[in-house]
Amino acid sequence: MKDLFMLRPDMAFLNHGSYGACPRPVFEVYQQWQIELEKQPLEFLGRRSEGLLKESRTALANYLHTEPENLVYINNATTGVNIVARSLQLGPGDEVLGTDHEYGAIDRTWRFLAGKTGLSYLNQPIPLPVTTKEDFIERFWQGVTPRTKVICLSHITSATSLIFPIKEICQRARAAGILTIIDGAHAPGQIPLNLDEIGADFYTGNCHKWLCAPKGAAFLYARPEAQKLVEPLVVSWGWDNPEPGLETFVKWLEWQGTRDIAAFLTVPAAIEFQDKQNWDEVRAHCHKLLAKTCREINHLTGLEPICPDSPDWYAQMATIRLPKCDEKAFQERLWDEFRVEVPLISWQNQSFIRVSVQGYTTEEDLAQLLEALKVVMSSE
Repeated sequence: MKDLFMLRPDMAFLNHGSYGACPRPVFEVYQQWQIELEKQPLEFLGRRSEGLLKESRTALANYLHTEPENLVYINNATTGVNIVARSLQLGPGDEVLGTDHEYGAIDRTWRFLAGKTGLSYLNQPIPLPVTTKEDFIERFWQGVTPRTKVICLSHITSATSLIFPIKEICQRARAAGILTIIDGAHAPGQIPLNLDEIGADFYTGNCHKWLCAPKGAAFLYARPEAQKLVEPLVVSWGWDNPEPGLETFVKWLEWQGTRDIAAFLTVPAAIEFQDKQNWDEVRAHCHKLLAKTCREINHLTGLEPICPDSPDWYAQMATIRLPKCDEKAFQERLWDEFRVEVPLISWQNQSFIRVSVQGYTTEEDLAQLLEALKVVMSSE
């Protein structure tokens, strides 16, 4: 599948998780939309954009198993969390609960708002290795107090690549009257999603990562009963607009002034691309390659895995322990000397490597990583 992507041929690119990679056929559709916009900007943005966006949202909604009125396109998942976090009326005495595995930008969002409003943002520790979903849920729920108003949780964590049991957490939170915000930045395209079944009040995800859409394509989902809580992050013509046609949630958030909507309109092409490539089989193959690589790295280091060897805990991206090292220097050597692009991560004062396996990844790429690790580790 390498020929279907535009990645440089002189490297082993094992960092799909950071920004994704768009296949050539999908990127060509993206460029076609950009050209279409420039041919007649007024017609495209002023007359056609609402209908085109609805058509694209409908395709995405079918893929995510929800209704198009529950979705709005945004540029990235961080924006989605910011929209919801800044909409909620929280203040002194209110607590927002996450884990110590949450993405740095999301942690910073809540800490910023804590300084502005007086809310408390807490990170419940989830030690490694994780064992069972039941143990995870009980450990996490120990952080819930009568003051907990919001749970903000990753679906797949960025640093540790773990799939959290969010459906069970959302169900328990709903019963307790706690709002749920799920950061699904890494989930769409990497694991199957049924948003209505998950039951989160709010779910935001990127399409430009594992779904392979162009950069700048993401979505915010709001459960119908929770949509009234959302305010626009950017106030524009959709706010307080009596014209019929769009639901309030979409109307308030969709139009943010002049911007390039081509990435949003390309999402159906990304979905179609993966469907034509039998993506369920691709994902299963990628997980198999990744599981083998995890075992080989663990054997090389002699360190224990951070989770059971199961697709219940990780899919196409895995975080693996390394001996304590200078992560920045180690990562630079992997790239400079071996042309292996892979992130090294420091989490809880421990060193890790995060390996992504996408449809274009080959056994040779992973073998190249292992040989590079042997050389660099031997000289540390």
